Formats: sequence, structure tokens, C-alpha cells
Amino acid sequence: MTESLQTKVLTANLDIPDLHRLDVYEQQGGYASARKAVLEMSQDEVLETLESSGLRGRGGAGFSMGKKASFIPKGTMDKFLCCNADESEPGTFKDRLLMQRNPHLLVEGIVIGAVAAGANRAFIFIRGEYSEQADILDAAVDEAYAKGYLGKGVFGSQIQVELAVHRGEGAYICGEESALLDALEGKRGNPRLKPPFPANQGLYQGPTLINNVETLCNTPLIIEKGADWFKALGVGNSTGTKLVSVSGNVQRPGNYEIELGISAREIVYGLAGGPLPGREIKCWFPGGSSAPVLEPADLDLPYTFEAMAEAGSMLGSGAIIVVDDSVPIVGVALRLAEFYRHESCGKCVPCREGTNWTVKMLQRLDQGMATPMDLDIVASVQENIIGNCLCVLGDSMAMPIGSMIRKFRPEFEGHIEAARAAADQAAAVGEFSAVELAATPDAGAGVG
Repeated sequence: MTESLQTKVLTANLDIPDLHRLDVYEQQGGYASARKAVLEMSQDEVLETLESSGLRGRGGAGFSMGKKASFIPKGTMDKFLCCNADESEPGTFKDRLLMQRNPHLLVEGIVIGAVAAGANRAFIFIRGEYSEQADILDAAVDEAYAKGYLGKGVFGSQIQVELAVHRGEGAYICGEESALLDALEGKRGNPRLKPPFPANQGLYQGPTLINNVETLCNTPLIIEKGADWFKALGVGNSTGTKLVSVSGNVQRPGNYEIELGISAREIVYGLAGGPLPGREIKCWFPGGSSAPVLEPADLDLPYTFEAMAEAGSMLGSGAIIVVDDSVPIVGVALRLAEFYRHESCGKCVPCREGTNWTVKMLQRLDQGMATPMDLDIVASVQENIIGNCLCVLGDSMAMPIGSMIRKFRPEFEGHIEAARAAADQAAAVGEFSAVELAATPDAGAGVG
């Protein structure tokens, strides 16, 4: 059942032993696409193929990869390609799988991306916690250099692609593209004011293309099989397949590769097994913790960029987090707010103060010190954050928190009443115990 619902393209060869080694990867046709892009196609042809395929960014934004590469200006200056492997979005673990099992697919994708952008220098910015995956990538890069697939004169051509793996230090904010650039330059990872955009003034002030791991891993297959093949997969403007990380209250959490357009219900129930017996789904995040939550009825929607947006959420990184009816929604909101407060760089006031106040107000609510009016205040704080920061970290908290309050307000109000009643009862018991102790004749006897 699970196999019939999957469409394995990126993951087709992952079970081959030692696929991370160059010789094994080449036995599966590895680097033939990069060779074709370098020796048989012009930069414009590579760009046209990628743009015609409809490949959209798999890291969250969903912007056309080919169009993004076309924004890089022509010229002889140093141009950069940065692979965003800082997979820090809660619930997302699909890039880790690709880097660990098939690192050369990413290296080959970077060579093709570099040809499309005219870039001569490339970096893989990988999150610090992925030390094992970084070691595997380092070894793959060394193998590619030894065979002449990287460096000066790639495949004997005039093209140069220098590639290095850079390890981050565990900051969520460095997944934001401009903060990633600052971190690569050795600075604190803070988002930059835009414009200028990275395509014109990015890493070291040079033109820079930034793409996600999964996005770049698709390029060798598109060059090999053509844009029409890729467009035949998926629905409408959501072309190709998508790696989906499913976690939370499901029986079979894990990574699944699906053709865009199948229903979310087929992913959650068909592939991931649905919630435990006797439980019902309360809500679900369709694109990581920063995506506004959706309700069980929305599971029947097609899993596409457009359908998720029309439902008021987003496909994002493709991380589906399932919450069942055993989990209090207040606990979910508080845990999420605490994460984003901790990860805020503090540069923008709405994010720095808004995340902090959201945590404090949700704590008040959870401890029985709030009133229903506080819910309106919390919702208002979220509205004041959205769209008022240099990057979307503040929005990443505000959008899901706001959606939870809208969709589950009765549960929030019930939680307030129950928490207040529990607090009042605890206070009453405490007062009774104190009076009883004071009335005991021998109270304090023997002390000292």
C-alpha cells in the first residue's frame, strides 16, 4: 500500500549499498547529467530546461528555480552558488536523508546549478548538528575533485566550480538566506535588509544563487530526462515529486516521496498510518512548524503549493506534523512559541518583543491567570508581527499561533477556565493547610 502511493525519483536508488561512494554512484549513471550540462549545453539551454520544468524551491518559498537562477547577472566577476542545507525547520528531516545516502547527487546538482547561474564558487551550508552528514559530504567533495568533476576545468572544459562544505553552529535563523550569507562570511547570522537581493549583491557582495538541497538534487534528473518528463509529474504549477517528512501522532513517521497532487489524507493515513487506534486528528501542519495549522477536513485537499495556500497555509518544506486529540492545543502553541523566542536573533523589535510576550501570555493562560480577553491580546500581537520584520522568523511563529487561536478558541477558553479552577483549588488547599498547621498545639515542637 505504502509503495503504491509513493513515486520514487530522488529516492529510487537510496537502498543501493555504498551509494555514497563515487564509483557506485557512477554505476547508476552518476555525473552523466553534469557532463551533459557542461560539455553539450550552453548556460542558456540549462536555464531554459530548468525553468521549463517548473521546478520550484523545495526549501519553503516555492519560487521557480530556473527563474531565480536567471536573475544572476552575466559577467566575468566571481559568482556564487550557496546550497542551503541548514535544515532547521521543526518536523523537517528529508534533506538529511539525501545528503547521508546520496551525497554525489547533491554535488552533481550543484555543478548543474553553477552552470545555470554562471557561478564559479559554491558552498554547502549545513547545520552544525548534521556532523555525520557533513563528513559524508566532505568525502564526496574530495572524490569529485580527484576525478576532475570539481575545480578548474570541470570535465576538461573551461568551466570552474570550486565547492566547500561549511558547518553552521546550530542557529535556526541561518536557514534564512541572507542570514546564511552573513554566517558564511564569518559574521553573526542576522537577516539583511532587502533590497539589494542576493542575486545582485549576496555572498561577499557578489551575485549569489541560493537553493535548497532537495531543489538542487532534482536538477540532474531534469537534465537527463528533460523538462517535459518532470512536468508530466505533479499537477498544474506544482510539478515533480516532493519528499515529505511526516511526524507527530502517526503510526509510521518517516520520509516519503510522493507525486505532488495526491491528497494529504493519502500521505497521513495511507503512508504514515494515521493516528493510533482510538485517536482522531485534531490539526496538522502541512509545511513544518511555521505553517498555519489546518483541520482534519483539509486532509482531502491535494497536496500542492496552490491548494495549501488556498486553504490558508503553505506547503513550505514539506514537513507534515500531525496532532491528535490527546494533545492540548495550548501545549502545542506554547512549545512552538518558546522555540521561536529562543531562535529569534533579536534584530527586529516586533519579533524580539512579540515572541517573548507571546510566550509569557501563553504561560499565563496555562497557569490559570488569564481571561478570554487575553486571547484577543495574543491574537493582536501576532497581527503586529506579521510582515513587520526583516525576515519571516517572526511570521513563522505568528502565523501558526494565530491560526490555532482562530480555529480552536473554544479549547483555549476551556483551558483557561480549567487552569483557573485548578489554581483556585490549589490555593484553597494551601490556605487550609496553613490554618490547620497554625491551629496545632505542638506545631513547631522539637525544632532546634
